[in-house]
Amino acid sequence: MKLTEVNSFQVAGLSVRTTNAQEMQTDTAKIGALWGNFYAQLMPSLPSDAINYGVYSDYESDYTSEFKVLAGSDALTETANLDRCQIQAGNYLVFTQQGNMPQAVIDAWGAVWNYFSDVNCPHQRAYRTDFEKYIGGDRVEVYIGVV
Repeated sequence: MKLTEVNSFQVAGLSVRTTNAQEMQTDTAKIGALWGNFYAQLMPSLPSDAINYGVYSDYESDYTSEFKVLAGSDALTETANLDRCQIQAGNYLVFTQQGNMPQAVIDAWGAVWNYFSDVNCPHQRAYRTDFEKYIGGDRVEVYIGVV
């Protein structure tokens, strides 16, 4: 894990609103279907060097409440009829994981939850924008905004 400063940028794609509680139940989970739709509808038109992102934004309050998830790419920002999200500039903690997807993403988020649940954690989440950056087919970086 490392602390880095991120400049603002835009990602466009498909989005849903959900909660962590909904994502724990197979009958109410939405994120898996969101990514399925992204790969079926948008991925075929992307250039090979496009970077794909999973963006978490519009938090009602914190991880216990509703938030927006966008599956998208930096190469889709000029495409009409897509949802857009502006990644907020600021400091982010980056958690990197390599391996088969989606297990690598699950493991990265496990590291995030473990880090922030520690009573001695020196950072506080901002709950503005957080995002997953997919690198190649087997690496993910999870960026968590901190205050």
